[in-house]
Amino acid sequence: MLEIQNLYKYYGTFAALNGLNLTIKKGELFGFVGPNGAGKTTTMRIICGLLKADSGQVYIDGVDAFKQQRQLKEKIGYMPDFFGVYDNLKVYEYMDFYASAYGLTGDCVKRTCLELLDRVNLGDKASAYVDHLSRGMKQRLCLARTLIHDPSLLILDEPASGLDPQARFEMQEILKGLLDLDKTLVVSSHILPELSRMCTSVGVIQAGKMVLCGGMEEIMSLMASANPLVISLTDKVDQAVEYLKQQPLVATLSYKDHTVRVDFKGDSEDEVRLLSQMVQIGLPVSSFSREEGSLEALFLQITSQTGGGIFYAN
Repeated sequence: MLEIQNLYKYYGTFAALNGLNLTIKKGELFGFVGPNGAGKTTTMRIICGLLKADSGQVYIDGVDAFKQQRQLKEKIGYMPDFFGVYDNLKVYEYMDFYASAYGLTGDCVKRTCLELLDRVNLGDKASAYVDHLSRGMKQRLCLARTLIHDPSLLILDEPASGLDPQARFEMQEILKGLLDLDKTLVVSSHILPELSRMCTSVGVIQAGKMVLCGGMEEIMSLMASANPLVISLTDKVDQAVEYLKQQPLVATLSYKDHTVRVDFKGDSEDEVRLLSQMVQIGLPVSSFSREEGSLEALFLQITSQTGGGIFYAN
C-alpha cells in the first residue's frame, strides 16, 4: 500500500529526513514511533502531499505520489495533530461541510455522514454544537471527517493526544475496527503501550532514519531478547554471581538477596545452555526467565544507541 524510498527533507542544513525507507502492506495498522523532532510529522505531511520532499520516492498502491498527487488525494485521509473545528456548526453540519468540500453530493451524503458518526460513537451528537463536545468527542469527530471520502490509506498524527485513559481506549477500539473496512492506517503516537496492543506493525524513526521496523510478533520477540534475565537461587548467590561474570554473553549484572538480574546478549538457545551449565555446576536455580518487556523499554534502548542495533523485518 505505502512504499517510501530514500526520502530526504532538509530545513536549511538540518536533515529532518535522512534517507528514510519504509514499506507498509495493505490492511496494516502501523504504529509510527520516534522522539520529538525525529521526522514523523514531516514524513506524514510528505505522504499527504502537504510538504515537498527534497529527494526520494513515495508510492501509494504502486502509484508515484509525487507525480500524481491530485489523483491520489482521494485515496488518503489525513488527521493532523492540531486541527480546527467550526464552533458555530452542529456536528452533522460540520460533516456535511466537509462532504461538500470533497465534492460529495446527492442523497447518499446524509446517510454517509450519519453512518460515520455512528462508527465513531457520535451518532447521538449529530444535533449538538461542536463547541459543546469534549476533547475526546472532537478527536473522534475529526476522525469521522477524515473518513468522509472513503480513503483507503489513513494518516493519523497523534489521534489520541491529550485524551484521558477512557477516551484513549475508545479511540483505540475505533481504529482497530477500521481494519474491518479494508483500511490501511499509519498512526503516530507517544502512548507506546496502546500502540503495542492495537498495531499489526511498528516502526521507530530516529534522526530521520528508520532504525527499527517489523510486525508485532517480530517486535515482541526482539523486546523479549532485549530484556534482562532474572535468575533466582535458593543459595550460593555469590558463587552464581562470580560464574555469571565470567560468561562472554553477560554484559552487566546486579543482584539483591537471592535474585540476580543479568543483561544477557544471547538468544533462547544461549539461555537454555546457560541454565543447564548453572545446574550442572551445582547452583540451586529456583527460577530463570526474561523480565517482561515493554515497547517503551525497547524504544528507549533503540533510540539511546548512536549506531548499530538496527532491526528491520519485512
